[in-house]
Amino acid sequence: MTNDSEIRVRLVRNATVLATVDDTTFLVDPMFTPQGEMPTVTDNPAVPEFLTTANQKRNPLVPLPDVELDYDAVVVTHRHPDHWDEAAREKLDADVPLFCQPEDADAFSDEGFTDVRPVEDETSFDGVTIHRTPGQHGHGELAEGMGPVSGFVFEGEKSLYIAGDTIWYDPVAETLDRFEPEMVVLNGGEAQFDQGEPITMGVEDIAAVREATDATVAVVHMEAINHCLLSREELRAETENVLVPEDGEQVSL
Repeated sequence: MTNDSEIRVRLVRNATVLATVDDTTFLVDPMFTPQGEMPTVTDNPAVPEFLTTANQKRNPLVPLPDVELDYDAVVVTHRHPDHWDEAAREKLDADVPLFCQPEDADAFSDEGFTDVRPVEDETSFDGVTIHRTPGQHGHGELAEGMGPVSGFVFEGEKSLYIAGDTIWYDPVAETLDRFEPEMVVLNGGEAQFDQGEPITMGVEDIAAVREATDATVAVVHMEAINHCLLSREELRAETENVLVPEDGEQVSL
């Protein structure tokens, strides 16, 4: 296998990606609901009741692209509906290897999945070492209300860091320093409610990551959910050396 094929990431939609490390492909954060068939984020029970957003469009905002879903295992960073939805639960085989943060393991088992593999620190699968990494889904009390989230580093011949729903904060910098990944995938969109600060990365967060690493940096989680207010066009205009794939597009080393 040539070096430029050791890490490949195909964006499906929102945070749903097919991440290939060496010869192993992980389906990350599957959300398969057709366009407009989910409520706005503030109508989801996972979101604290006091939060509001001016944009009341139903989710997802865009259709699911025609992408072949060929994968060896599933990874879910957290169970918010734009990362794990009813359509994914119905589509996936019950015996698929499913990696998650420990807090979510019982919920997946209760849904009938029989090969749930919570990652405390690290584990391995098909020659790839999987490290769970910290994330902070916003600032202050709002982050606490959003619940626990995780990122993951996939370590093969080269390393891929999928940061998950987090802002830029010290543990993200520490993860970059510790693993020195060759590729980093960030959840952008600058998701925000009428209350509080953004809960996913915006331009300043992404620029900070770009400054902190020599890795290839790609940004997903954009233009698909009603509280993600930062557009791809705006992000491309305000950053340098950052990949911003369209739905269905693949990026690689």
